[in-house]
Amino acid sequence: MKLSLLRSRLRCVANFRPLLDTPVMETYLRLLDALLAEDANAACESWAELYYLLKAEGHSGLGSWLWEALRFTETPYGRMAERGEEDDSLTAAAAEELTTFQMAAVTEPGVALLEPYPLPSLTWVAGWDLDTLTDFYRVNGCGLFAQYRAFRWTGGKLLPISHPDSPQPWELWGYQAQRRQVVDNAKALLEGKRVNHVLLYGDSGTGKSATVKSLLSHPELGGLRIIELDKDHLEDIPALARMLDGRPQKFILFLDDLAFESRDSTYAQLKTILEGSLERQQDNVVVYATSNRRNLLRQTTAERLGDEMDIAETIEEATSLVQRFGVRIAYLSLTPKEFLRMTADLAETYGLKLPPEELRERARQWELRHPGRTPRVARQLIAYELDQQG
Repeated sequence: MKLSLLRSRLRCVANFRPLLDTPVMETYLRLLDALLAEDANAACESWAELYYLLKAEGHSGLGSWLWEALRFTETPYGRMAERGEEDDSLTAAAAEELTTFQMAAVTEPGVALLEPYPLPSLTWVAGWDLDTLTDFYRVNGCGLFAQYRAFRWTGGKLLPISHPDSPQPWELWGYQAQRRQVVDNAKALLEGKRVNHVLLYGDSGTGKSATVKSLLSHPELGGLRIIELDKDHLEDIPALARMLDGRPQKFILFLDDLAFESRDSTYAQLKTILEGSLERQQDNVVVYATSNRRNLLRQTTAERLGDEMDIAETIEEATSLVQRFGVRIAYLSLTPKEFLRMTADLAETYGLKLPPEELRERARQWELRHPGRTPRVARQLIAYELDQQG
């Protein structure tokens, strides 16, 4: 294929336009420009830069890079396909542009001009077509939500998390009944059912946050996405939910370690977001929150001892917020017997060699110095004892 025609076709790409704004495609177009101008030095420089960019992202050639970019870049055709809709004009445009990208992927440009230079080689193949790409969109969606499962919302933007802190289910100890409720609610969400917002409350170190994050490691929850938000960004939730509306994936908006001062203005915002706004609630979005406080509210001693009417109103306000979470799950400290049993199980799992009675006594002493009978305290004890053993 003539390079001039390939360059012209690429510059006419419309539906997949975001790909042309990437460093790889900008460099590739500069390479074509240099080759057509017979500027060997500029062509050599562009070839070297293209090679570096492709290899830095782990690709053997332009075709491999294009296949990844086509799947994980949000485009009008990708959004249409993931919703299961049809548009003959858009489909025809996507097919034509995909043909152009296939041509670029298999055409090794300007070999004769660059022969005097010892340039590294690239692979020029394309093993994909429009049907394959469309099937991917319909199953996985397009853009960032097809590529990543965990995100953080900050500064009005979604930041993908490549390697989220997501414990495997077997890494969590105790609280099986509580974790089963969390998983069942997430399964129902994936099945397209209307589900309740979830509040996990209780003592620090019991595994509330770990329970939510572990959902990404659950084998039956592959279509789930988790977006973590700070309390300072609660007012962004309606706009974020609208952005997620119509996506094939299901989303948990995760509010970790949530607590409010009694006169915190964001307190009322969350009430409206959970229930009470005129705006329709999206079926594919649910809020999961964790808190060390059952009613999510911090109160000073003066506030608790204040005017009787103020106290009653504060209690009523706190209750009205918590009641908007249809699923409320308590994570309380273990009983002494449960704590000792968990310590023994952890010791066996991690290979700590201590006689049972000695381990129990050390667990009792450790608990006195580290208040709280929780999985976190038990793990800290085992880590300490293993370190002492060398």
